[in-house]
Amino acid sequence: MEVRFLRGEELARERHQLPAGLYRLIHLSFTRLGEESLFVPIRSMQYLAVIDHQEVVFVDGQGPRAIELAWQDFRPREREDLRQPVGYDCVFYDRAGWQTMKRLQGEFFAALRQIEVRRLKSAGGASVTPLGRKP
Repeated sequence: MEVRFLRGEELARERHQLPAGLYRLIHLSFTRLGEESLFVPIRSMQYLAVIDHQEVVFVDGQGPRAIELAWQDFRPREREDLRQPVGYDCVFYDRAGWQTMKRLQGEFFAALRQIEVRRLKSAGGASVTPLGRKP
């Protein structure tokens, strides 16, 4: 299945940093899938994140299929320690993106963690919970 999103004109580009844990989770989630794109619903914001080899784009789930902002040009090699944040460029394609960006890192991290928890539960198989015995 192919899904297309519209990318408008670049309004601005800002340098930001991702916490190391979020960068690692993005990278691991994408590589485990083995696909060209990973779709991550951010239900708390009604947004959709799409991770691919080069960037993470964010689309308002209730609006048109237009990219509001994108995280690009991740620079993990610039850090000296794996626990240090990773620099990236945030590219804005819609004026609403500045307001969205205020909540995005935290909410996106929560959505990715939820996907990872579900993956671990499904990979772990069944578990048995002992019930109390009657005296």
